[in-house]
Amino acid sequence: MAVDVARAGSSLRGARLRLSAIFWRRPWTKAASLLAPPLAAFLLVYAGSLGVLFVSAFWTVDSFTGKVQHVWSLDNFRVVFSTADPTYLRIAGRTAGIAAAVTVTDAILAFPLGYYMARLARPRTRATLFVLVLLPLWSSYLVRIYAWRLILSADGVLNWALGGIGLPHAHLAFTNWAMWIVFSYVWLPFMVLPVYAALERIPDSYLEASGDLGAGGWRTFRSVVLPLALPGVVAGSIFTFSLTLGDYVTPLLVGGAGSSFIGNVVYENIGLNANVPFAAALAIVPVLIMAVYLGLARRLGAFQAL
Repeated sequence: MAVDVARAGSSLRGARLRLSAIFWRRPWTKAASLLAPPLAAFLLVYAGSLGVLFVSAFWTVDSFTGKVQHVWSLDNFRVVFSTADPTYLRIAGRTAGIAAAVTVTDAILAFPLGYYMARLARPRTRATLFVLVLLPLWSSYLVRIYAWRLILSADGVLNWALGGIGLPHAHLAFTNWAMWIVFSYVWLPFMVLPVYAALERIPDSYLEASGDLGAGGWRTFRSVVLPLALPGVVAGSIFTFSLTLGDYVTPLLVGGAGSSFIGNVVYENIGLNANVPFAAALAIVPVLIMAVYLGLARRLGAFQAL
């Protein structure tokens, strides 16, 4: 019995040595064994769900029974991209337009803040600014949205402050302007951090060399700082653009009657109208937009700044 146990232990040690030798001779096998489980989960959950979404978009719903018919058809896409009734094209345009406006606004706000944090601020000041930037993320998303509803309401803080200095009320509540303001505030930290990281990696010698060659502050910013920081700006824009593009809570709580996003229409067709195939067809629109956007971001080197 003891001999059998010893033989089993010896064979087990031999198998371990052979496996270690394989990993040592072929380093890629070690990386493959580590990445295989998460990649398999990714393909199963994410890629699989996208595949089901794409296939479901070609199905239809029986108008009489309300059941999904597994019959291939392009009817859902014809409705989404119809020019005769461009309702859904307008919704898609509004969604992409506000997402782009939020991205540009956050980039304009984040760049000077990120530059100060990366190049000028002392360590203690930098740490304080980091806390202030990240502090809103520690609170609930809904709490921040409702806080902005109170600020922008007819009798809110904004109109009270404007009335106190003799200006007319802004009337921003439940408008597209309100969504733009709230989105810009909510997603600003996701722009500040990549911009800061990109600016911090710029060597001081580049700025000194630009000054030695006679370039002024504006020329140095335009020719040295901005090109090197652009991947960080584009990386931050991936977050701000995609998060705005897929949101439906903020338009629901802050937007008005004509402020529906793609996400709101998808939610209505899944829950209220029970038209899952049409919701799947409409949900493909932001996926296509983000695919094009990520392709452009990759060409600009944004993934190197993530």
